[in-house]
Amino acid sequence: MEVSFAKEIEKLKLGEGEVFHGEGILAVTKALLQSGVSYIGGYQGAPVSHLLDVMVQAAPQLDDLGIHVESCTNEASAAAMLGASIMYPVRGAVTWKSIVGTNVAADALSNLASPGVMGGALIVLGEDYGEGASVIQERSHAYAMKSTLWLMDPRPNLPSIVNCVERAFELSEASNTPVMMELRIRACHVQGSFEAKDNVKPAISMKQLTGAAPHNYEQLAHPPVTFGHERKKSGERMDAARAYITEHGLNEVFEGSQGEVGLIVQGGLYNALIRALGELGLADASGNCDLPIMALNVVYPLVPDEILSFTKGKRAVLVLEEGQPEYIENEIGTILRRAGSKVTLAGKDVLPMAGEYTSEVIGTGVGTFLRQHLPKIGNQLGDESYASEIEALREEAKALLVEPVPPRPPGFCTGCPERPFFAALKLTQQEIGPVHYSADIGCHAFATFAPFNFGNSILGYGMSLASNASVASFQQQRPIAVMGDGGFWHNGLLSGVTSRLLNGGDGILVIMKNGYTSATGTQEVISSPDTALKLEAAEKSATHGETTIEDALTGVGVKWLRTVHTYKVAEMRDTLREAFKTPFNGLKVIVAEGECQLERQRRIKPIRAKALKAGERVQRTRFGVDEDTCTGDHSCIRLSGCPTLTIKTATDPLKTDPVAHVNNGCVGCGLCGEVSHAATLCPSFWRADIVTNPGLWDRARAALRGMLTGVRA
Repeated sequence: MEVSFAKEIEKLKLGEGEVFHGEGILAVTKALLQSGVSYIGGYQGAPVSHLLDVMVQAAPQLDDLGIHVESCTNEASAAAMLGASIMYPVRGAVTWKSIVGTNVAADALSNLASPGVMGGALIVLGEDYGEGASVIQERSHAYAMKSTLWLMDPRPNLPSIVNCVERAFELSEASNTPVMMELRIRACHVQGSFEAKDNVKPAISMKQLTGAAPHNYEQLAHPPVTFGHERKKSGERMDAARAYITEHGLNEVFEGSQGEVGLIVQGGLYNALIRALGELGLADASGNCDLPIMALNVVYPLVPDEILSFTKGKRAVLVLEEGQPEYIENEIGTILRRAGSKVTLAGKDVLPMAGEYTSEVIGTGVGTFLRQHLPKIGNQLGDESYASEIEALREEAKALLVEPVPPRPPGFCTGCPERPFFAALKLTQQEIGPVHYSADIGCHAFATFAPFNFGNSILGYGMSLASNASVASFQQQRPIAVMGDGGFWHNGLLSGVTSRLLNGGDGILVIMKNGYTSATGTQEVISSPDTALKLEAAEKSATHGETTIEDALTGVGVKWLRTVHTYKVAEMRDTLREAFKTPFNGLKVIVAEGECQLERQRRIKPIRAKALKAGERVQRTRFGVDEDTCTGDHSCIRLSGCPTLTIKTATDPLKTDPVAHVNNGCVGCGLCGEVSHAATLCPSFWRADIVTNPGLWDRARAALRGMLTGVRA
């Protein structure tokens, strides 16, 4: 059972004049339907997962419009979908998490950008940059520049985001160029409203079929026509894009009373800038500002005439560009130099080169800029800047807290089926010694934190096995690689498994088979249990059948293959020991099977609630610790890391050490008992089966136990 987006799907049905309320990324879904798209695809990843999740679950409604929706196996396949717009006047949109997703899609993007498109093509990027990010800190801007793809960065409010989506398709068609739109985390989740329009049925769709396009070699990404494409990209298409941007006012200018200086800001940073200026006393809550601001909703390409018009008559201009290198600042500097402008350009000299531009960071930079170039205003700010006030609040909080708040690194969910595997691996290493561990992208990357502390590298999604290919040649002990089933289907099968088999390399691969791409929101993969999406696919394809990871591994030639349930810690430990010590020289694969606990709880809770309401017998399991038996060694905690396995002060005054304790968050997975058994720890763990609506047999058994033990229920 997946997360339901039923409420969000209802909002997609809003028509002309109705008001849409919601968050930014859901506004994008509605804007796509209002733009008349023929197809939508993508690969999930924060902060844009909801876009694709909602569209997949809204398939029946989209089918009425004739829109094809596809949950792609990786970003490369999503980018390749846009090939439909090369030869046909159809609009299409795809989405993925950037920058890692754009890295995977780069090959397809280059071949798409070269011939250009006939129909509007939009790529919605979740620009996962800054303190809330979950990936490497890089930007999409470089890809836009190197492939000559236009890049939009809309102001973070719903009307602006919706307008930019609709304009993006028009910009793409006017310049025959795909458009990328980056949405930061805050833009994706900003709340607001906008006046909706009717959804538009595309002229060419699943409901309105068309014939094959005629062969046109000019539209193929193949030499020698690619040389002509290169000239068009920097000539005709660039000129057409700049003309459209100017004519439709995609970039916005907000006038201010202090016209001697100005601020040029990426659209996505506009809200943070206004907040910072408000704290400096230079803007009000409505966004009215004393300083002129140019908000770049299109950050590539820039329009020289717009830049020169804004800077005319100003002594200095500050460019607020998050991240490095300073692409926008450098391009504006070139525009000013070529035009012979004398305006002073500031940017990374007063603002940090890297890192997220929060309102605190922006306030400090703007204050420095004003003191240098507009002292009549800047000097009035004094030394008590916004940053100083923040620091004072931090000191006050520190004094009230008395001691620092303990750090809370991310970790596995309670009952996660991946945790017992790492407990087994820890036990195995006690016997054979340390081994080189290649980590991967996914939930299992939490094993890099305490108490497991596993990991020598993380090289990309599904890349763990490939990353230790050369390591295996000089290690005394076989290296081990771990990836999830999502990473396996995304990249791991080809880049890791088949490559290792091709070269006859040794090594151990563990695949976490929890049934979903869990780290991005438990989306389905081809080996997921039979769900609504797969059953629907089965109806469309007569050849569809159960596809397992084991089938794929056997099919490509894996000879040493074991499947072990992750909660069987002792069996997993023994299997790992066998994999490390076997004389078999070649790839050894262990499929660690265990359903994602989040999905399991979503599946079980409605069933349990329905049974309780009907007065039926319901049994659930709880685990606990007998504090009289517990010695306070806490090996169980160091081996499992379960957040519900904690400590408490012993009631026995003779025990000075705290004892282990299982709190009420326990989901009854049984890992604590399994670890105690596998590691031969103290027998302090107990199991209790809690029965609601007990039957006669339950009551009789409880009475008998009470008689024998003297304990009454």
